[in-house]
Amino acid sequence: MKKILAIALALVMVLALGTTAFADGDTYLVGICQLVPHEALDAATQGFKDALEELLPGQVEFDEQNAANDPATCSTIANAFVSEGVDLIMANATPALQAAAAATADIPILGTSVTEYGVALGIEDFDGTVGTNVSGTSDLAPLDQQAAMIQEWYPDAETVGLLYCSNEANSQYQVDTVQGFLEEMGYTCTQYPFSDSNDMAAVCQTAADASDVLYIPTDNTCASNTGIVDNICRGKVPVFCGEEGICKGCGVATLSISYYDLGYATGVMAADILTGKADIAETPVGYAATFTPKYNEAICADLGLEAPEGYEAVVVEEAAE
Repeated sequence: MKKILAIALALVMVLALGTTAFADGDTYLVGICQLVPHEALDAATQGFKDALEELLPGQVEFDEQNAANDPATCSTIANAFVSEGVDLIMANATPALQAAAAATADIPILGTSVTEYGVALGIEDFDGTVGTNVSGTSDLAPLDQQAAMIQEWYPDAETVGLLYCSNEANSQYQVDTVQGFLEEMGYTCTQYPFSDSNDMAAVCQTAADASDVLYIPTDNTCASNTGIVDNICRGKVPVFCGEEGICKGCGVATLSISYYDLGYATGVMAADILTGKADIAETPVGYAATFTPKYNEAICADLGLEAPEGYEAVVVEEAAE
């Protein structure tokens, strides 16, 4: 695992700045490209905006766009931001980051909810700093601990199915890495990639039929379609997840971070870059400092499971009547 820069460092910057706005009084146009609406990405975008509004009150205008889970639309949005002459682009999720990086080598780009920047940008031996006009924050959880979580709950399981979208490079990275850890523990692992939401149900059904346990990484397509997984697996096959939003929809347990805090830390970075206090080329990618093990009470009850000590229950909002 690469050495991580804790989000706490960015939050210390906030405390040092207090509530005082930067004094230059300049105004900035910030483009936000979010891949898809779902709980985790929505929270990251909100955290980003809140940070900038607190640190630069009245100085930032947002052009917020959503690509509806279409990477081609991310490219259209990013190119429009370049034509518009935005001062900074916030790219929420890997395809948004890739599109922004392809659109401009000059405008600062900050990613968030991006798992592995080296994988996303095709950088070999990534050392934590991109060194160009790109930086940001990562939602990468310790993948060895995610594998250990499966072993903690299901030590006697034999087969683990790894369900993910093949069009998300960071999902491939996660399942490859987790598979290595699980196989070292003695599990037999099979990858079950699907191309998009159209074939997700069929692939999920195949995986569920052939596996004792399923694992889903921080995959945006899965996060937007947890109902598909839940309909197939509820009460039959346990699902372990890379992030809390997926766990709320279809999972037994996860290692959780706050995507709001992740986005907020990205906003702190943006304030410094916009005001010239930091050089984006020298700004390392930030990572979450802590991860909380959480479980889904309702899904555990359906499977007859009791959470191990130290797990917190996720809060699942009741559907409106």
